[in-house]
Amino acid sequence: MTTPNAKNRASQPAMATADGAGTGGGPAARMSQPAIPRRGNNVADKREAILGAALGLFVERGFWGTAVPEIADRAGVGAGTIYRYFESKEALVNAIYRQEKMRFSSSVLEQFPANVNTREQFRTIWMRMAAFATANPSAFIFLELHHHASYLDNESRSVEQRMLEIITAVVHAAQQRRELKPGNTKLLMGMVMGAFVGVTRSCLDFGQPLDAADWAFAEQCVWEAIRS
Repeated sequence: MTTPNAKNRASQPAMATADGAGTGGGPAARMSQPAIPRRGNNVADKREAILGAALGLFVERGFWGTAVPEIADRAGVGAGTIYRYFESKEALVNAIYRQEKMRFSSSVLEQFPANVNTREQFRTIWMRMAAFATANPSAFIFLELHHHASYLDNESRSVEQRMLEIITAVVHAAQQRRELKPGNTKLLMGMVMGAFVGVTRSCLDFGQPLDAADWAFAEQCVWEAIRS
């Protein structure tokens, strides 16, 4: 069984979609825009409004297809205001990446059950990822769209690397115990993540939310593919 926290989070309704602005008619274009905090007079309010607006636009239009004035317009601030908080568009996208990657990592790895068997560890990781993607579809797609981007800086890449190192150690140890298929550890991890992203994106493509039973079925299928 998953941990109680993971089970509760995984039971949330999954991937609500809506008709939204965007290009190409793909899942990003139909995704509900992230909530943008109402503009206030203090620094935190404006910064959060900029981050929320930029995340939504980067998902809809991509980094290169988004102009700073468009971010400012959606955030309800002047274009010059953005540069008071972020020295460039690259600095802004990196700030979003680090923020969302750290939230994702915390959601998946916090109080990770290190002393249970591999089957339960895999279920926990999968269901926690499902809970995050369900609750934060724009953030999840943003991370997938940008995690190999050339404009990510060393600090952003180090956040990604720390999470990868932890998961890699778990998978490699399970392979050593012959509980997972032998072979290239990173390839095995890539197969799992590729399947997860495919399931997540299909929810958006077809406007078909997944419930807890659907996520559990998908998890079982992927487990059967990688178990020893």
